[in-house]
Amino acid sequence: MAATSISATGFKGGLGTSFHGSWGTSIVGEDYAILAKSVPNHVRVSKPVRAQPMMKNVNEGKGLFAPIVVVTRQIVGKKRFNQLRGKAIALHSQVITEFCKSIGADPKQRQGLIRLAKKNGEKLGFLA
Repeated sequence: MAATSISATGFKGGLGTSFHGSWGTSIVGEDYAILAKSVPNHVRVSKPVRAQPMMKNVNEGKGLFAPIVVVTRQIVGKKRFNQLRGKAIALHSQVITEFCKSIGADPKQRQGLIRLAKKNGEKLGFLA
């Protein structure tokens, strides 16, 4: 790779050799000593702090059946509710699997039906 140099002398009027303005002044004497003392000799860098992911349900309150789902979860408790929900989802997946076997659908189509069922469940509020 070849190095490239740029010369400022070709510009109309030229840039000259020194910069005129507030940035062009140099810091010398007492100002430099005060500035040097105010800058730390070393800087500690710690690991970035990661925000904890929020465990809030994005479907909370959305859908026709969401209020029923939320009230049921409050009545039976979160742990028991999640157990019941897991069983219901497993049973529903089995029904879809049996349906796919009866019509001769391949596993890819079966997986697509399960994804569709999940999307519909979200829209209706069953996953609230």
